[in-house]
Amino acid sequence: MFYWLYEQFAASGYVPILNLLKYQTFRTFLALFTAQFVVVALGSRFIRWMQAKQGKGQPIRAEGIERHVIEKAGTPTMGGVMILAGLLVGTLLWSDLSNVYVWAVVLVTAGYGLLGFTDDYAKVTRQTTAGVSGKLRLALEAGIAMAAVALIIAFAQKPAETPELLTSVTFPIFKQYFLDLNWFYLLFGAFIIVGAANAVNFTDGLDGLATVPVMIAAAAYGLIAYLVGNFIFANYLQLHHVPGVGEIAVFCGALIGSGLGFLWYNAPPAKIFMGDTGSLALGGAVGAVAVATRHEIVLAIIGGLFVAETLSVIVQVAWFKRTGRRIFLMAPIHHHFEKLGWSESTVVIRFWIVAIMLALLGLATLKLR
Repeated sequence: MFYWLYEQFAASGYVPILNLLKYQTFRTFLALFTAQFVVVALGSRFIRWMQAKQGKGQPIRAEGIERHVIEKAGTPTMGGVMILAGLLVGTLLWSDLSNVYVWAVVLVTAGYGLLGFTDDYAKVTRQTTAGVSGKLRLALEAGIAMAAVALIIAFAQKPAETPELLTSVTFPIFKQYFLDLNWFYLLFGAFIIVGAANAVNFTDGLDGLATVPVMIAAAAYGLIAYLVGNFIFANYLQLHHVPGVGEIAVFCGALIGSGLGFLWYNAPPAKIFMGDTGSLALGGAVGAVAVATRHEIVLAIIGGLFVAETLSVIVQVAWFKRTGRRIFLMAPIHHHFEKLGWSESTVVIRFWIVAIMLALLGLATLKLR
């Protein structure tokens, strides 16, 4: 919204200070601070309100870690509403609202947040860990993701040098090669977004475990969006230039800010859980940004922690169905380490370190091309 003020007044020279708003980096930092302020300001009142409304709070799996049933019982959920409030306010205030990439990622984030809220509401009201039907949720997630990808393909500015890039898959390291999927890219893009959303959902099992890795991934993709969206930097690094996608950096800034604000209340011991409202929305947001920047495959590196969490569940279930035995003491894998005797804070901090290293490794692929 404030970018519109720049277009209306600063370009004409009436209010020179508004010229600052033309810089994506400046608006990114303002979006970060705005989102954080909104979440922190909402925090205490929202948590008290959720405690009053939910009573027993989020149901805890009886077959899970024993101490979680005691320590975390009664903690309210749906904290993702706070995250979404900060993220959307920061984005809508400071980004260029005529940019189709902004609306595509907002569509995914808000849509997945609504799905997660519905799931959380069902769990809290029924006091069960089973929410909305898994098949129905996946179908709705795929529909929202394909709508966002179609929006990008139909309305985003096509690169002059490679107009087919909007429907293509690019590869790390190999700068000259990309695979044009045409409209089949709808399915590929939806797979990335849905996969990212559910991977973050699996990871969200300990206080602060999902929040910080999502912020780390957002920071990495914010930098990627800025570089890929800038023709000079993209040309220097020999990246595929995606016109207009640099505006996604503002969204990533708001995502980091909302994560920081939520971490103020979610740091161990958590006063509120983000729930599916937050985990699905944040995961979908990261996946949508990866698709928008045409760095989908790099997400497997930058979001490697989320991939490992998901694979641990898939492998555990498949092996148990086949042999009747378990590979891990408990899945997702963060619970395996708890079963080994690691404290919750040790698991969380070590996983944060892994997330940082993977993000740096993913960013290193930019220079290797």
